[in-house]
Amino acid sequence: MKRRFEDRVVLVTGGASGIGLATARAFAREGARVVIADRNGDGAAEAARSIEEAGGTASGIATDVSDFAACQAMVAHAVDRFGGLHVAFNNAGVPTPIGGEFEDIALDQWRRVMATNLDGIFFAMKAEVPALRASGGTAIINTASIAGLVANSGMAAYVTSKHGVAGLTKAAALDLIRHGIRVNAVCPGFISTGMTAGVVSDPQALAAVETRIPIARVAQAEEVAETVLFLASEASSYMVGALLTIDGGLTLA
Repeated sequence: MKRRFEDRVVLVTGGASGIGLATARAFAREGARVVIADRNGDGAAEAARSIEEAGGTASGIATDVSDFAACQAMVAHAVDRFGGLHVAFNNAGVPTPIGGEFEDIALDQWRRVMATNLDGIFFAMKAEVPALRASGGTAIINTASIAGLVANSGMAAYVTSKHGVAGLTKAAALDLIRHGIRVNAVCPGFISTGMTAGVVSDPQALAAVETRIPIARVAQAEEVAETVLFLASEASSYMVGALLTIDGGLTLA
């Protein structure tokens, strides 16, 4: 039985850990040849090695998505190594400290968050589209956040960057669907990853978070990965510019 992404080349940014790594592994299990791009080059190489040891096909490359030339290089790597590009999952991002007064946000922190979370998505997409068109690629999936749908106090930089990703996803979807490229985004809520390890490992802090979530638990990265694969597949063939919330009901109230 043919796997869903057999003979497809998939690029995952921020793929060395968390949601990116879980998604890269899921694509590989479904037959994709996966390029893992991450600012942590050693982590990207190790992630690719773990996929190949499990029987998949992968390659890692060090990439800072806030640098357009680096984004061009990661796409060229995918094309040179595997012969094209069919799906891109733009997932790289950075968190910000929560809390504090609005006027105390440091200018360099603001710029760092925008450079990776928003500029990085745009740069990656701009680099990916020519290769996707040349290969007959069909899907771009961006990682937004529930912070791209609602706001929380003490998170102005992160919330702004993720609202930007949501808007960019919708605008790019309108521009690119004429070329047969569907652009959608996932909007995760509280996910158990390295970024949230401090909370997840603290029973009291974890309980406080879970009481706010209607489903009464945090999500695993693999649950987001399955949604990304859905958006990359023909099962979502009529979805264009969608922002899929994966939050256990957190934003319902």
